[in-house]
Amino acid sequence: MRTAGIICEYNPFHLGHAGHIEKTRKELGEDCAIVCVMSGNFVQRGDFAAFNKHARAGMAVLCGADLVIELPAPYALSSAGGFALAGVYILDCLGVCDYISFGSESGNIFALKEAAEAIVSEEAEKAIRDWLGRGLPYASAQQKAADAILGIRSDVFKSPNNLLGIEYIKAIAAIGSSIRPMTVCRTGGEHDGDAGYSASPIRKMLLRGDEPWAFMPRAAAEVCKEELAAGHGPVSMVRCELAMMSRLRAIKDFSALPDASEGLDRRFLRYIASEPTVGAILEKVKTKRYAMSRLRRMLMCLCIGITAEDTAKPPPYARVLAMNSAGMRLLKTAGKKSRIPVITKTASVHKLSGRAAYMLCKEAAATDFFVLGYPNESSRSGGQEWRQTPLVFDF
Repeated sequence: MRTAGIICEYNPFHLGHAGHIEKTRKELGEDCAIVCVMSGNFVQRGDFAAFNKHARAGMAVLCGADLVIELPAPYALSSAGGFALAGVYILDCLGVCDYISFGSESGNIFALKEAAEAIVSEEAEKAIRDWLGRGLPYASAQQKAADAILGIRSDVFKSPNNLLGIEYIKAIAAIGSSIRPMTVCRTGGEHDGDAGYSASPIRKMLLRGDEPWAFMPRAAAEVCKEELAAGHGPVSMVRCELAMMSRLRAIKDFSALPDASEGLDRRFLRYIASEPTVGAILEKVKTKRYAMSRLRRMLMCLCIGITAEDTAKPPPYARVLAMNSAGMRLLKTAGKKSRIPVITKTASVHKLSGRAAYMLCKEAAATDFFVLGYPNESSRSGGQEWRQTPLVFDF
């Protein structure tokens, strides 16, 4: 039996995600096990997840995944490269994955491998440095370098899922993993396209109070309905704005902030003190050089206390969020093979080494902040991270 890893956010789980799992199994065999490494309560675009990580992990298992492992907040709030590297590292450490499967606009693994090899060459790195020195944003500098090396074949860098796939391939090579990359062609829109294949319009519908159930598998939609009825979402930056502003105005030193280069720390310090809202701060700090997603990630890291040092080393553990019976069998195998601790109970933090215990405590504090966004006030109690155990489905 083969096992495929998927690095994901499922924010929330929709028909495109279900199609990805289905196509992966069609290519590798219907008995292929699926292990997901999923962002926790905070996501790579620099925002709160719409629903908490256990609910989203439950959606995944009910809709085709077998085992869901958490990607800790410091890595979930990293650049695409950091996000991909941490996810690949966890999958590699578990010792149970044969493949990493990802969706891409290209659908051509050979073109993506060629792009990954080209962009890490000395020629590309020098070109990227040169273009950055001229004031271009990183994405534009990388595209210029790719254009010079690959010519028309550099078009693969112009699509967001291709870019993330290239980062996965780079990460596999960087850590010397034997896991093989594979891709399935992504259909429908991109980030803000068809609601059946993009989470962004579904989140917008949820925040408006609309019902996006036609764009989600029935089981995922039912979980969303239960979370909404309980007052556990949708959580968003807008709904947590007062809590964010309170945290931000209490901070006086921004030097340890991830990506705080080129005076960005000073810009944040200046405008956090003077602007009345999170949106206003971001608009003031924004320049042509910095993508808004990068600035949102930095702001969120400030709020939950993530520093550059937190991601200087790879994830120190693999924490289980949800599983079915096949996932339990995988977990048993991973327990024997894994090179990092596999955590099922956060209350066992005392058994962990220094850095793993530190990171788990930081995750618990991040969850305490996340639940402040619940519409139901009675559900905002602290310490929920320590009381929650993995969801287990008996099928």
